[in-house]
Amino acid sequence: MCGIAGLFTLDRIDPALLRRMGDAIAHRGPDDQGIWSDESAGIGFSHRRLSILDLSAEGHQPMHSANGRFVICFNGEIYNHAEIRTELEQAGLTPETGWRGHSDTEILLQAFVAWGVEVAISRTVGMFALALWDRQERLLHLARDRFGEKPLFYGWAGRDLVFGSELKALRTHPKFEPTIDRAALKAFVARTYIPAPLSIYRGIFKLLPGTILTVSPAALEQPGSGPAEEGRAGPVQLRRYWNYRDVVREGLANPIEDEAEAIELLERALSQSIGGQSFADVPVGAFLSGGIDSSTIVALYQKYSAQPVRTYSIGFDEAGFNEAEHAKAVAAQLGTIHHEYYVTVAEARDAIPMLPTMFDEPFADSSQIPTLLISRFARHDVKVALTGDGGDELFGGYNRHVMAPRLWGQLRRVPLALRSIAAGPLSRISPDAWERMARLVHGSSGPFVGARIQKGLRIAQSASTFDDIYLSFLDEWGPGENPVLSADVQAGFDLDVGDSASDTERMMYCDAVSYLPDDILAKVDRASMAVGLETRVPFLDHRVAALAARIPETMKIRSGQGKHVLRQLLYREAPRHLFERPKAGFAIPVGQWIKGPLRPWAEELLDPRHMAEEGWFNPAIVQRRWQDHLAGRRDATPALWAVLMFQAWMREQKGRMALAA
Repeated sequence: MCGIAGLFTLDRIDPALLRRMGDAIAHRGPDDQGIWSDESAGIGFSHRRLSILDLSAEGHQPMHSANGRFVICFNGEIYNHAEIRTELEQAGLTPETGWRGHSDTEILLQAFVAWGVEVAISRTVGMFALALWDRQERLLHLARDRFGEKPLFYGWAGRDLVFGSELKALRTHPKFEPTIDRAALKAFVARTYIPAPLSIYRGIFKLLPGTILTVSPAALEQPGSGPAEEGRAGPVQLRRYWNYRDVVREGLANPIEDEAEAIELLERALSQSIGGQSFADVPVGAFLSGGIDSSTIVALYQKYSAQPVRTYSIGFDEAGFNEAEHAKAVAAQLGTIHHEYYVTVAEARDAIPMLPTMFDEPFADSSQIPTLLISRFARHDVKVALTGDGGDELFGGYNRHVMAPRLWGQLRRVPLALRSIAAGPLSRISPDAWERMARLVHGSSGPFVGARIQKGLRIAQSASTFDDIYLSFLDEWGPGENPVLSADVQAGFDLDVGDSASDTERMMYCDAVSYLPDDILAKVDRASMAVGLETRVPFLDHRVAALAARIPETMKIRSGQGKHVLRQLLYREAPRHLFERPKAGFAIPVGQWIKGPLRPWAEELLDPRHMAEEGWFNPAIVQRRWQDHLAGRRDATPALWAVLMFQAWMREQKGRMALAA
């Protein structure tokens, strides 16, 4: 795992600039650094290395292919590099001078020589972001892994194309213009993350997962203003080497009919993925929350491991937010070497000032805080950690996957006018009151139950289609309430997987191509790389995803509960009673904190006078939501956290610019 950066220019390459670009992301690769440039071509790379495979100098980057044609700046891991090496050797396609070492980067370079760029990337199993210079064709290729586990930003600074793992590398360019994109801001406030290809800055974009961007020198004569578009001819071309939409459609057309077969195939595929991803030349562990996803990964990891697996969890003392006790019970059942750490409120709050710098652009999934804390905790012992991310998207694990179809099934029978009349008064009942009622009926209630009931009632007042229901679950402010001023139309959602897909399958697909890469994977990447920890995601092996697409919805969601087939696999290794509890997620009580110990910080950032002067938000809309939250009339935690994270990020940006001046 590493950090990469570089530029493509018509001017002279400045080695000092390349070094500054790398230094800006030094946390991603504290073990080694390197720069390379070709003055005649106007291309330069900067690399920071976190050594995981081939710890010797033979793994140093930027790296040249044996025949001298390609130069690569690579971030990630190719898990099937040994198989690719064997295939090249058997075909007589090895370097004439022999292999220099055993790094996956060297093997990938030789695969480019032997098979070409697109074919070689298509044959990889891994996570990566890379920049590749083709000296023969004088072309720059930027590529990103299939699901977007590793980040890659690109865009223009003057007439220079700049690119890198994080925005802070691009900002070091003297011609970088930090102009905020209001459309991106509006999408962020609604979703709590900025969807690709947008970034917070106008003219800077995220490379889409599963794509290759190819840039010729002619592009530098007339820099573009928008993101690269697939299929458009010209000096900047974007093409897909893998498309999750096609994977889902093929899976729906070729479903597995027998549940026992599905479980056997799933264990085989996941075990293969875990086996490849647990290989490293440094210590490896796994995050364990005690939930279905991480427990399944750890159970199979332990089952096929010759040594006890090292597992890590963190806990909180707040009722309803602590899963450490569940993780400890699962670890004891599986026989792992378990480590747990209870985080104080002060420690969690102390992490908040770090977030704007760490995430580089506004990001407001509050589980960013525990993700950082568990990464820091695990890094004391290991350099690589497996995670359970991706299980919800592939196997129907989010509450909305169950609740949205159920809600629409009930609402569609009631005329919209009648719904609006009935749901309006009920939606004004406080979340606390709804939680008390839930405890009376069910005996207990998980975190945010009252807020979810209240939100469902608000949705019921205006939804006329299923898509209205689903999109309302993803919009933290609601139609007509977004407080961003003078913004363009908000970016849409991709729900198109064909007419044969059910509404639930459409939701799962949409989550996998938007929420997963731009929220979940971005959160884990930034938080773990901030402390020099590499995380790996076995569920997102594309072969596992292809198998999951063949498993019918009825084997994923059953009796109002998601991840049925995954649960059946897990129950082979651990008793069912360890997991029979409501889904909690990786949550912390941010909503309580901003009403309590964090209130002075929040009040200062939400000050109406300052907000009016800055001109990003309508202060009256924000204040109404803030006062409702303080009074307990409405839990507005995600909506307010998004505004707070933008305001904190802006303060950090102003501070940096003042220091630079």
